[in-house]
Amino acid sequence: MTTPAPGIRPDAVDHLNRAQAADDLAAVREQWGDLLAAIAEPPRRADWMPYERRGFLDQLAADDRTLDAPAVGRLPLTIREHPAPLNLAALDAALAVEEDVFEMCDAVAERVQLPARDPHGRWTLGRDTSDPRLWHLPTYRDAGPTTIASTGSRLYGLHWAAVWLQGRALDDDPDDRALFARTPAPLVEQIAAVARAARRRVEGALGRESRTITLDEPCPFCKAGRITVHNGGGDPRAAVATCSTGPSCPAPVTTERGRRAWRGPALVGLLAALESRRSAPAA
Repeated sequence: MTTPAPGIRPDAVDHLNRAQAADDLAAVREQWGDLLAAIAEPPRRADWMPYERRGFLDQLAADDRTLDAPAVGRLPLTIREHPAPLNLAALDAALAVEEDVFEMCDAVAERVQLPARDPHGRWTLGRDTSDPRLWHLPTYRDAGPTTIASTGSRLYGLHWAAVWLQGRALDDDPDDRALFARTPAPLVEQIAAVARAARRRVEGALGRESRTITLDEPCPFCKAGRITVHNGGGDPRAAVATCSTGPSCPAPVTTERGRRAWRGPALVGLLAALESRRSAPAA
């Protein structure tokens, strides 16, 4: 969500909110497969090393195409049952993000999806309900409001919900006018707030929020320097670790600004060296 500065036109703020919401929702969608995979893995001891699952979403999407799921981007990248999840923080983050995004989709659909209600106040679309651009709200049995009869579009998971919500935030497709009213600026502001919070949750659970830390243990190569790590804010190409000893450190990496520096694959070597030192018997 963008906070307007004095003198900034409301339409400019609205444009920024729409763009920011779309960017954050795309980031959530692109990292969702990594978060689902992280649930089944123990938390990393060295929390500066982010999870990397290149190609994971593509592979999972290919596998899910065998499930006869509807097309148009609605691949069911859903939270699956784990008898004993190893990373409760990742599971909690996934459940919270999923619920927040689903509820935002429900609220947006009730406001802008046409027609929203029939003359008796009942939910209806009055057209072909198989249109893949529509968002279907959950329905409930007469037994009570907590007894769900159908999950509606939630069935297709967070990935599809983020795609749909991004479309309503941008609201720039003329063909959508037959199905949706324009998304008003206050509603876009709410979408942007939910999207930003979701992105922070996902990246936080994956250890991808931008931060710089100094490890407690000394450099495994010179045995004296302190290792400082900037995790790159989730971009593995920007992640770097340096040793405070300087060029005299015997680590087999290049020197940057007077310090030995590990980047890319070299970071894996640093992690292996740290693990080897931890497991070595005390002298």
